[in-house]
Amino acid sequence: MALKRKDEMKMETLKSTLETIGGLDAEAMQQAQAHIDQLTKPPGSLGKLEQLAIRLAGMTGRFPLAERTKAIVVMAGDHGVCEEGVSAFPQEVTPQMVLNFLHGGAAVNVLGRHVGADVICVDIGVKGEVAHERLWRRKIRPGTGNMALGPAMTREEAVAAIETGIEVVRQLAAQGYGVFATGEMGIGNTTPSAAMLSVLGGLPPEQTVGRGTGIGDEALARKRLVVERAIALNKPDADDPIDVLAKVGGLEIAGLIGVVLGAASCRCPVVIDGYIATVAALAACRLHPPANAFIVASHLSEEPGHRAALQLLGAEPMLLLNMRLGEGTGAALAMSLLDAAVKIANEMATFESAGVSK
Repeated sequence: MALKRKDEMKMETLKSTLETIGGLDAEAMQQAQAHIDQLTKPPGSLGKLEQLAIRLAGMTGRFPLAERTKAIVVMAGDHGVCEEGVSAFPQEVTPQMVLNFLHGGAAVNVLGRHVGADVICVDIGVKGEVAHERLWRRKIRPGTGNMALGPAMTREEAVAAIETGIEVVRQLAAQGYGVFATGEMGIGNTTPSAAMLSVLGGLPPEQTVGRGTGIGDEALARKRLVVERAIALNKPDADDPIDVLAKVGGLEIAGLIGVVLGAASCRCPVVIDGYIATVAALAACRLHPPANAFIVASHLSEEPGHRAALQLLGAEPMLLLNMRLGEGTGAALAMSLLDAAVKIANEMATFESAGVSK
């Protein structure tokens, strides 16, 4: 969609980013397809790995493919809607987990090391201060407002958070990173994700609200009512993703929208994680559809709304592992499949070089 007229003078970073996002490079994809068809295997027998290698050529605009340095960007923010009792964990867990990321002890750190990816943690909206030399401090505000009582944030704050995500990617790309993954941390963040998906997808909360951190039946019913009330009160415009984000979204969700757009503008693949990250990717693509070409869906989570979000995005997940942790864990695992696709395209022998009869 085009930016709203009232935004055009206030969004220079966002506007210029959208203008630089192009489509896939058809010539590079043709070169990749022609080469892969000559590898010592039946045509198409490596399935999604072949398709991924061809897409990577289109994203990066080059073939042969190059192995690229990987970054998992974990956006962290808090949510005022936690006041409504929508999570099994207290809000204090958000800054505690941020420190866990920074000390290298979280699941995403372990899986990041496993696949050779660096974990970049960004405080874009944590309630309270976290002090650590490796923390990227980009706080827009200390948590969102309670969307059950009013807008989660202002439109200006939503835009600033998106642009923060873009700028983080640009800085990392300048440092040599060429593959990105989206992760998040924010107690209560499946609630705004469900609200955003309900609005963007025209879906009832029964289809978008799940158990998140593991809430019981009573809390699940309350969570659905909270989403219904927030949408009815704030009346977000489904045709304006920034309005939806500002009224019923989250700061880390906004940051991930920026990561998706920033990666696309740099012609870098962006591997999206679970429910929250996929809702962010959906909002990014509603804002600028060409960004979709640079997205790789990692896995299908246990959150019930995730499948609907992927379908709306037109994305097919690479993995089915019954995961629901978030943080970027599923995306980290899928990064190894990008490496595999690159190695298959670059290292397998052709029929001619191996002396194998076709």
